[in-house]
Parts: sequence; structure tokens; C-alpha cells
Amino acid sequence: MSIVANIVIALIALLHVWFLILEMFLWTRPSGRRAFGLTAEFAEQSKALAANQGLYNGFLAAGLVWGLCLGSSGAGFSVKVFFLACVLIAGIFGGLTASRKILWIQALPAVIGLALIHLA
Repeated sequence: MSIVANIVIALIALLHVWFLILEMFLWTRPSGRRAFGLTAEFAEQSKALAANQGLYNGFLAAGLVWGLCLGSSGAGFSVKVFFLACVLIAGIFGGLTASRKILWIQALPAVIGLALIHLA
């Protein structure tokens, strides 16, 4: 079960790296605007805010990778729980304030990851 948990955590980390790329580098490009349903004008006006948000997603990814590097017990377990909880809280907040889709894309994987590491 530990291997499955770590695979899910790695996938969540990769997902947050993708969010970083979308928000920091692709926000004003057609692919970034399409992903978030933005007009070119709004994307241009909000690109600094999006880049900041992307940076935070990068920190979440880095924390999850750090937890994976520390292993499955002790500090590794604690770091993974902390960063998965951060992802979950961010996903719930985003789902309630921005788009319900965020609950499925960000919060649900975090819940699955938390459940798996507690079952491992």
C-alpha cells in the first residue's frame, strides 16, 4: 500500500508542477487561457497574480517531493501529511471560491493520498 500511496503523491506533485507551468508561463497563451476559461484581456491584467499563485503550487509540489525523499516513516510521513493537507485546504478553498472543478482536480486527489498513507 505504501508504494501505491507514494505513486499517488508523486502524481499530485506532478499535477502541481503542471499548475505552476500553466499559471507562471502559459497564463496569457492560448493553452493557459483555454485551461482557465480566460479572455486575453483578463489574462494580461491578472498575469502577476497568476504567477504568484503558480509559485505557491510549486512549493506544494516541492513539499510533496521532499516527503517522498524522506521515506514512509517518521519525518517523511509527517511531511507528506502536512503538504497533502495544504493541497486539500487549497482545493477546498478554490472549490468554494473559484470553481467547483477544483474540488475534483485538487482536493479529491489529496483526500485519496491522505487515506492511502494512513492505510499504508
